[in-house]
Amino acid sequence: MLTSNTAWSIYNFRIGLVRTLLEKGYDLYVMAPNDKYVHELEKLGCKFIEIKIDAKSINPFKELMLLRNYYFKIKRIDPDVILSFTIKSNLYAAFSAKILRKPVIVNITGLGDGFTKKSALNTVIKLMYKFSFSKVNTVFFQNDDDKKLFLESNLVKEKVCERLPGSGVDINYFFPMEKKSISNKGVLKFCLISRLLWDKGVAEYVECAKILKEGINNLEFQILGKTEESNRGIPQETINKWASEGYIKYLGFSDDVRQHIREVDCVVLPSYYREGVPRSLIEAAAMGKPIITTDNVGCKEIVDHGVNGYLCKKRDVKSLEFAIREFISLKEEDKETMGHKSREKVLNEFDEKIVIDKYLKKIEPILFH
Repeated sequence: MLTSNTAWSIYNFRIGLVRTLLEKGYDLYVMAPNDKYVHELEKLGCKFIEIKIDAKSINPFKELMLLRNYYFKIKRIDPDVILSFTIKSNLYAAFSAKILRKPVIVNITGLGDGFTKKSALNTVIKLMYKFSFSKVNTVFFQNDDDKKLFLESNLVKEKVCERLPGSGVDINYFFPMEKKSISNKGVLKFCLISRLLWDKGVAEYVECAKILKEGINNLEFQILGKTEESNRGIPQETINKWASEGYIKYLGFSDDVRQHIREVDCVVLPSYYREGVPRSLIEAAAMGKPIITTDNVGCKEIVDHGVNGYLCKKRDVKSLEFAIREFISLKEEDKETMGHKSREKVLNEFDEKIVIDKYLKKIEPILFH
């Protein structure tokens, strides 16, 4: 059984693992909220179990009901092994698996800044991790910082910890493509691809665009992603205002980001959110694009500073501006070399086959011991 806070995330980020498990003849259940990607998973041969998750909720009653639902659904399905992703799925699936004595492999896809802030909620969350993860078979971490934090906080035993290169990407699906557009020759295009949340550094990116476009001609700053209704989400009106003022070009949301990545020269993500490893950056690097991102947990994993892109400081417009100016000043052949290095890094470190092999090495001993 695979469980996550959206069916979309399983279809988009775990599709290679899903296909591999189905090809090996496993019966595969997906437990997640219902969305349009459920049909795609069912077409592949997955069985779908709906569970309603409010990712933003901190209501104790709602969370207890969600935990109860996880417990009874897992008990009814009786899976041989559970693979969980995203914060609430990890906590409640591992909690239920512990009580039911079921094998579980969890994947820490990101923790959010709230994990490191001292608060009553943070204390409760850490206690839940400590209890839920005390019997897990494996905890996959996507970066060393998260692994270190969990070990130092005594939330997990070191013997069950493993490192994964993010969610990995299909290198045959995300590959360097020739640009289609022959118009706007000489325009240097940047793109931020992300959920439109304040802590993804979107405002800093827009401020940089405003500064740079005043002094340099032929620059275009794009934003690709959808808005979210939460206190972290950037209102649609704000995005529209930035676009109408000419600072950015808003592209909306796309199911196929490749068509947008291929047309730009550099992908930027000034995130200060506590990431796993941002999927958008792995995809862009796989397509041979230089990357500018922060020296933040998770983000720094995808960039070798000065080799395939640049790292800047978190929440620092000046540092981001400097990094973008550094890229602008490069000769064309040096920009191309950076792109080649990005592709090379993904081939060596972020190929999804690495991720799938690590999962199989953990699943098969559980099933065939």
